[in-house]
Amino acid sequence: MLGVVFDPRQNSLNALRLALALSVIVWHSFALTGAEIQNAPVRQIAGRISVDAFFVISGYLIVSSWIRDPRWSAFLRARALRILPAFWTCLVVTAAVFAPLAILLRGVPFPDGYLADSVSYVVRNAGLYVLQYDIAGTPAGVPYPDAWNGALWTLFWEASCYVGVLVVGVLGLMRHRATFPALFVVATLGVLATSYGPVDNSLVVSGARFGIMFLAGAVIHRYRDRIPVSPPLLLAAALVIAASALLPDYRVVAALPLAYLAISLGALGKHPRLQIRTDLSYGTYIYGFPIQQLLATAGAAAWGVPAFAVVSIAVTLPVAAASWFLVEKPTLRLKGVRRRPATVQEEALVRDAA
Repeated sequence: MLGVVFDPRQNSLNALRLALALSVIVWHSFALTGAEIQNAPVRQIAGRISVDAFFVISGYLIVSSWIRDPRWSAFLRARALRILPAFWTCLVVTAAVFAPLAILLRGVPFPDGYLADSVSYVVRNAGLYVLQYDIAGTPAGVPYPDAWNGALWTLFWEASCYVGVLVVGVLGLMRHRATFPALFVVATLGVLATSYGPVDNSLVVSGARFGIMFLAGAVIHRYRDRIPVSPPLLLAAALVIAASALLPDYRVVAALPLAYLAISLGALGKHPRLQIRTDLSYGTYIYGFPIQQLLATAGAAAWGVPAFAVVSIAVTLPVAAASWFLVEKPTLRLKGVRRRPATVQEEALVRDAA
């Protein structure tokens, strides 16, 4: 069973998340070089599955985190320290380093009001909801102009899912076995309404998209002691995901199979080389896009997608390492109180709910 196979201390989820972050860089390489995947099913899988897999992994781990330590203050502190310091640092680095360097590379004068707009970029986006993508009209002269970081917008929805777990936990709804399945059904209806129905509100579309994936991970966690893990089932899940790409939105069918596949692969990856303790996935995700825009400004977009993607990864990984060692890891120490082991009663919440 998945609950037996998954070892919180020996798994390859860090390696899997890093691979997902790197695949996001590859996907962004198409738009940032002006290229496009023509085949719609391939484009859907290539453009959505990496971020969706991030959300299913988060759904699994964040529910587990609350069960291990169901204190709202500790939960909020841990989540905020994981996301915000590195996010804020990325905003500042983009405004103070990347954008000025792009202007110098183009050999043009700094735009009027650049300083005020760079401060605005940091301040307006500091709340995770991205309101400003450009800085005084930069980046310019690239295939995808006026957006320094097209990846950050998903973090608002990640944080929203965290808040959702907090609300469910504080209200005591985790004691009820139907809570996460019911919420998953609601999210599925939301995806159906936005993909197949008349609803086109951007907030509803995004909330349904990310909600269904996060809740898929939560459902897998809830039933982990009843879910078998085997190669035939993993293959079946992969085939369902591939076939669902023919639909307008593959998530209505593939959310749970993707959650099962991602969590199971992470659980099965027990080889020492896959036990990565340094988590570079977040830094890779938040810095990949602006570094790619800087490379495009320098003319690298003309190299084509494969070369551009490889160089982007090579440049991004050292920056991600700096983010981890200089910002993320030190701030995580500020959690203060060590997470206590779950009591027998708390662990029983999941078993009872299943």
